[in-house]
Amino acid sequence: MRKMWVVVADKAKARIFLAEKPLGPLTELETLVHPESRLHARELVADAPGRTFDRGGEGRHAKEPPMDPKENEAIKFAIEIANRLNAARARGEFDRLGLVAAPAFLGLLRERLSPETRAIVEFEVDKDLLHLPPQEIRDRLPERLFPGV
Repeated sequence: MRKMWVVVADKAKARIFLAEKPLGPLTELETLVHPESRLHARELVADAPGRTFDRGGEGRHAKEPPMDPKENEAIKFAIEIANRLNAARARGEFDRLGLVAAPAFLGLLRERLSPETRAIVEFEVDKDLLHLPPQEIRDRLPERLFPGV
């Protein structure tokens, strides 16, 4: 029997659904939450930026952080989701996967999936559908989620 998981995510929350039939409904299995992604950038930075000297002179200025703190939190959450999916696939919890997320986060998530997990992705939907009820999410997915018998 084929088991498909459909992950509907944004940078702060992911919902994992089970689809047991190619034309059937979605059943919500679990929710992952990353509250740090909802914080303002100033709340993610410990203190004021460091100071640095100009290369050619004596002027000093604030040092720019190497990465936007909000982007960094989105990457951390994409890694957390990917780790969960990679482990569940390895345990045989599902054998097909669908991904639904806004384009920027979908790319972050896709990049962090293992090659084995990426190989079983049946479809991707580049839209933010996270806050919709399961039936409305299902209505926006391909009619046939995976090849059936």
